[in-house]
Amino acid sequence: MLDKKNKEKLIKKFRTHDNDTGSPQVQIAILTAEIEQLSEHLKAHKHDYSSRRGLLKKVAERRRLLKYLQKEDAPAFAELATKLKLKIAQKLQEEEEEKALKEKKFDEVLGENEPEEEVEEK
Repeated sequence: MLDKKNKEKLIKKFRTHDNDTGSPQVQIAILTAEIEQLSEHLKAHKHDYSSRRGLLKKVAERRRLLKYLQKEDAPAFAELATKLKLKIAQKLQEEEEEKALKEKKFDEVLGENEPEEEVEEK
């Protein structure tokens, strides 16, 4: 469990407006911190199965919230994933880079094969 001070810091860092305490961004940030904390605990206590179950529940909840945020507000999702250094952020960046390369190659191919049309004024 996160202590009150750490939770307040996370809320201040990821809130979307002054009174925000429950937006998806804040919930995801809090869950991420709790997941990291539980992961460290489980490295030391391998046979703590009840904590493992709690960890899996938190991971599933974060996954649902991330899915919702991606569907509703893609730019906020990408920004949050990058700030929290989630694995999905790395995948998003790789996909964007691949997409940019494909578009660049596509533009080059089109530019070489199709001459630009000149517009004549009457």
